[in-house]
Amino acid sequence: MSEEIERKRLAALQKRQNLLANRNTPVKTNPAQGGSPLPSSSNSVFKSFASSLNRSHPYAKPKGPESVQENKVPIGKVVTGTVYLISEDRFEVNPSEFCTPLINIFKSLPSKSYDSKSKLWNFSINDYQQLMSKVAPLAPHVVLGLIPPYVLKVLKEDAMDPSCVDLTPIEVTLRHKLMPFQVEGVKFGISRRGRCMIADDMGLGKTFQALAIASYYRHNWPLLIVTTSSMRYTWQSKIQELLPSVPMMNVVTLTSGKETQLIADKQITSMYTDLLKSKKFGVVIIDESHYLKSHKAQCTMALRSITRQCARAVLLSGTPALSRPAELYTQLSLIEPGFFTSYTDYGKRYCDGKQTNFGWDMTGQSNLTELQIILQKRFLIRRTKEQVLTKLEEKTRETVLLDQTLLDYSQDTEKNLSEMANAYKTSKSSDKQTALITYFSESAKVKIPAVKYIRELVSSEPASKFLVFGHHRAVIDAVCLTLDEAAVSYICIVGSTPAGARAELVDTFQNSPSCRCAVLSITAANSGITLTAANLVLFAELHWNPGILTQAESRAHRIGQSARVSVLNNVGLSKDTFEDNTLKHQDSENNITQYLTPCMTKNKNDYVPGTNIRKDSMKENENTSNDQTSVDDVDRSFLDDDEDDELLANLDL
Repeated sequence: MSEEIERKRLAALQKRQNLLANRNTPVKTNPAQGGSPLPSSSNSVFKSFASSLNRSHPYAKPKGPESVQENKVPIGKVVTGTVYLISEDRFEVNPSEFCTPLINIFKSLPSKSYDSKSKLWNFSINDYQQLMSKVAPLAPHVVLGLIPPYVLKVLKEDAMDPSCVDLTPIEVTLRHKLMPFQVEGVKFGISRRGRCMIADDMGLGKTFQALAIASYYRHNWPLLIVTTSSMRYTWQSKIQELLPSVPMMNVVTLTSGKETQLIADKQITSMYTDLLKSKKFGVVIIDESHYLKSHKAQCTMALRSITRQCARAVLLSGTPALSRPAELYTQLSLIEPGFFTSYTDYGKRYCDGKQTNFGWDMTGQSNLTELQIILQKRFLIRRTKEQVLTKLEEKTRETVLLDQTLLDYSQDTEKNLSEMANAYKTSKSSDKQTALITYFSESAKVKIPAVKYIRELVSSEPASKFLVFGHHRAVIDAVCLTLDEAAVSYICIVGSTPAGARAELVDTFQNSPSCRCAVLSITAANSGITLTAANLVLFAELHWNPGILTQAESRAHRIGQSARVSVLNNVGLSKDTFEDNTLKHQDSENNITQYLTPCMTKNKNDYVPGTNIRKDSMKENENTSNDQTSVDDVDRSFLDDDEDDELLANLDL
C-alpha cells in the first residue's frame, strides 16, 4: 500500500516538473534519479518518499529525519487492536491492520518478540504500562484495548503459598483419610481463603476435600451444603463418617417443603432466601455447581445473596463448563462477587460477545488462555485421573456396529422420520427444540430390536458386571426385558426412582455377586453414584451433551476401580477424538428370533423394587457376601461411596 502511494506521488511530481520545464522554469537535477530535473521546492518531500522506497523491508528501522513522516497516521483512518495474556508473564497485541507507527513502538520495547507464525508481537507484562503510554499519543487514530484491571490484579497479588498451609485444624478422622492429591486440593482452597472451586475429574473425592476445607474453617460455621434431594443422605452419612465430632442432632436434612421453617424448601423464592440469610451461614458448599448456568435464574440469585454474606464458599464440579465459557460466569461470581465488572464485560472478553437484534450473543469463546490463567491463579484447582491416579487402570472405548437387519425400519417409518426431519428444518427457531426432541424420541424406537446385542455380551462375558445407559424409557424398558429373557439380575435407576432407594440399589449392585447389570438413565443417573464393581459401560443410545456422557461413564472409572474399564459408544466425548477406537461388528445370523424371546410375566411383589432380583435370593446373597467380606475391603471403602457428582437440576437446600 505504501509503495503504491509513493509511486503515485512520484508520477505527480514528474508531471509537475514537465509543466515547469515547458514554462522554461529553472529546475535542479536530482543525481539519485539519474539527473532527472525536479523542482527545488520538491526536493525535501521527494527525499522522504525516496528513502521509504529504498528500504528493503517494511519493518526496517527508520533512518534520519524522514521517519517523522512515517510516524504519522493518515487522518480519518482508525487502527484498533486487542491486548491479551498468552502466559502468566507475557501478553500479545493483535492490531486490526498494519500500522508503521505502531510497529516502531513495538520495536522500541526491550522485551519485544515477533511470532512468525501468528505474525503478531508479544511482550513481557512488565512492559505493558510503557507500551500503553507510548501508544496514547497516537489516539484517536490508533487505539488499543486495555487488559482488564482484574487481570493485572491477579498477576500482581501475593497469594498464600499452598505448601505453607497447616492442616492441623482439620478433624483428625478426615485428615488421615485424605490422599496426597486431595491434601494438595485442600491446601489450595485454604490458600484462597476458603473461596474456591474444586474442579477435579469425576471420582477423585471432591466431597472429602470440601468437607476438609469446611472443617478447617469450623469457627465460621454454621455450614450450608447445597445439593439435590437424592444426595442429601449421602452428605449426611459423609459428615457422620468423616466429622464424628459433629453431633448428628445438629445436622438438619430436609425431606419436604413442610420443613421450610427450619431453613428453606427446594423452591428458592425470595421468602426462603430471607430465611437463609437470617440463618447467617459462614461456610457454604455448592455441589455440582456447573448446573448453575444462568446468572438470572432464581436459584442463582438466591445463592448469590447467601454467598455474599458468607466468609467461605466452596464449589464442586467435575466439569466446570459443559459447553462454553459463558457457563463459568455464575460460578465465578459466587466465589468472588464483584471480581468481574459485569456479565456483559465478561462475555465480551471471554465469550466473543456480540450484540444482535435479540441482545448479546455470548455463545462463543475468546481469550481462553487468559481466562485459564485467571482460573488457575485465583479460582480453581483441577486434576484428572491420569494425573493423580497412576494405579487406576486405563479406560478404553469401542465402537460397535449393530446388525441393521434388526432395525424396525419400514417404509412407513422412513417416511415418518423424513417428514419430521423436514418439519425441523422448516420450523421456527422457538419450535426447533421441540421438533428435534420428537425426532430423537421416534428414532430411538427404531433401534430397540438392535439393543438385543446385550444378549451377545452376556454370553461372551459370563462373569463381568456392566452398566447400560439409555435415554428414552422405551429403550430402557427394552434393555430390562432383554436381561429378563437372559435371566440376568440387574438394578434399574431412572428419573422416577425414589432418592432413598438409590443408595440401596447401588449397594446391591456393588456387593451382590449375582447382580451383574445396572440399567441407568443417562440424565438421571449419570452422576452422584459410584458403580466401580463394573468394568464395562454401554450406551444403548447417546445424549447430545458430551459432558453428560463423560460423567456417565465415570460412574465406573473412578477411585475404587481396580480393573480396566471398557466403554462402548459411537461418538466423541468431550476433548477425546476417539481416533484410536476399536471397531467391531455385532455377530448375527440375520435370525431375529434369537433376539425376540417371548416376554415372561412376573409378579412384581416377588422382586426387590428397581431390580429383577427375587427377594428370597437376596437373603441368600447377603449371607454369602457377609461371609466373604474382608478387612481390606472395609479399609478401602471410604471412597467407594464418594457420590459428589449429582445434578443440581432439582436444587435443594
